[in-house]
Amino acid sequence: MAIARPVRALGVAAILMWCFFLYQIFKPSTSLSQPEINTDSDPNLDPTGEPEGLLHRASELYAPGISNSARINATLLALVRNEEIDGMLQAMHDLERTWNHKFNYPWTFFNDVPFSEEFKRKTSAATKAQCNYEIIPKEHWETPSWINNDIYEESVKILQENEIQYADKISYHKMCRWNSGMFYKHPALAHTQYYWRVEPKVHFFCDVDYDVFRFMQDNNKTYGFTINLYDAPASIPTLWPETLKFMADHPEYLHENGAMAWLTDGIRRPEHNRKANGYSTCHFWSNFEIADMSFWRSKAYEDYFNHLDRAGGFYYERWGDAPVHSIALGLFEDKHRIHWFRDIGYQHIPYFNCPNSPKCKGCVTGRFTDGESWLNKEDCRPNWFKYVGMG
Repeated sequence: MAIARPVRALGVAAILMWCFFLYQIFKPSTSLSQPEINTDSDPNLDPTGEPEGLLHRASELYAPGISNSARINATLLALVRNEEIDGMLQAMHDLERTWNHKFNYPWTFFNDVPFSEEFKRKTSAATKAQCNYEIIPKEHWETPSWINNDIYEESVKILQENEIQYADKISYHKMCRWNSGMFYKHPALAHTQYYWRVEPKVHFFCDVDYDVFRFMQDNNKTYGFTINLYDAPASIPTLWPETLKFMADHPEYLHENGAMAWLTDGIRRPEHNRKANGYSTCHFWSNFEIADMSFWRSKAYEDYFNHLDRAGGFYYERWGDAPVHSIALGLFEDKHRIHWFRDIGYQHIPYFNCPNSPKCKGCVTGRFTDGESWLNKEDCRPNWFKYVGMG
């Protein structure tokens, strides 16, 4: 039976409309399409204020030496040698000027040898707050008995061939291990919960007018950072494989809201992921960290550190406390309990965190490095913002 001409026309029109619809869906994108969000842009270029929520301001309750002060159980913490006195004083002057002269939190200095009288005299004169000088117990500092010196010596040669910095300095390996899993066990910190790590020669650029420790406590934050970097894959080739072994034995420690995607990203720098055997190498640069030691003292972290310690990578490779801390936080903690202190201007050569704020002086807004331009690719903050946010 013949189909009427109007019906045929309607059928052809329907087919054409359907084809046009499919073309609109699958056609190649053009310059008029919506641009992707640039995750490489630095949020510090945007106006930067204080974090939201209740903030505790300076008052007479923060005066030095008073009982029942508003200070909570926290300290400024520095691992430093006597010969680093000038760099330590410079860092102290910056932090006292921008923050601690308002709140007078104590300083706790650690060394593997006794502090000199000159060190004590000059550092105590740089602050109105209490200063404590502590010696690291030998059992916390010395190379563990299970480390084979012959393997260590051969490993150092491999690290040097790969141009890994400080590979041949045994003191550096000891420092990384101590910062990873020993410092919070020191008797002087037995009753301390929060710390702000400060290293010699670092700079602070911005006035901070609230108690950062009480901010951490009031907002249930575990860890605070300013700079987020990629590590050298050749320094940690077996760190992630050892971590996978640990996770296979202890799946109960994994947090359902962790930052696994940040730890395993292979898109931005795929060679890093490949050479580090599945780890993005992204880490919080731990020369600045404000943290709750309850996390390090947890069973999950203690078991993880002990597993890594026995594996020997603090000596046979150059596992740093920064990737160790970061991996643990990314696996065992809620990612939203990790805070980017975007308002704290900070520099540890050659990298910066420099906010766009009238409270900041002496650094260029948004600058990440004052070194060679290729260093800009070491910034892993865009990945953190992508997978976690800025919170």
